[in-house]
Amino acid sequence: MPLIDRVVAGIPQPFRSIALRHSELIKFAIVGATTMVFDLAIFYSLSLTVLESKPVVAKIFSGVMATILSYILNREWSFKNRGGRERHHEALLFFTISGIGVILAAAPLWIANNVFDIREGQTTLTALIIIDFVLNYVIGNLLQMVFRFWALRRFAFPDENGRGIIATSLIEDEPDPDLDPDVDPDDEQTQFMGHS
Repeated sequence: MPLIDRVVAGIPQPFRSIALRHSELIKFAIVGATTMVFDLAIFYSLSLTVLESKPVVAKIFSGVMATILSYILNREWSFKNRGGRERHHEALLFFTISGIGVILAAAPLWIANNVFDIREGQTTLTALIIIDFVLNYVIGNLLQMVFRFWALRRFAFPDENGRGIIATSLIEDEPDPDLDPDVDPDDEQTQFMGHS
């Protein structure tokens, strides 16, 4: 994304090096913000219309839809240099981790509605919107974001440079005859291995 590259290039040092060091986290946060807006639009469209009496169902549905979008964006952008798993295994882990994240995001809303009956006392639409926003998109999303970032890097996309990039360690593992005194450049075996 050239826009993000320009923004990062405009960050003064030493903050630019920090941003570059934590680029996966920044990309993950941008994807999270994008999918949050997507999730928000679906949730409120459903919870204020056909699923007005079932906000948790609306939240789970919107969370699943946002998760599908999140997989595409995270795989192709946030964690594009990670991998190490077969695609179907990676997808299964991603959706399992994200499913746990959807449950974590819905948990504050479920607790507020089923334990504390928070909706019962609210008569205005504005109060319901604010309560749902704080429970879903502040508390719930913070819980799920921390969990998902850790779990995706640990389980779904475990290996840095594991997908689509030639690992530089293959080149670095080859001895250089100019630097390594044990390698004879005239040796046939060394020439066979590509060291000449």
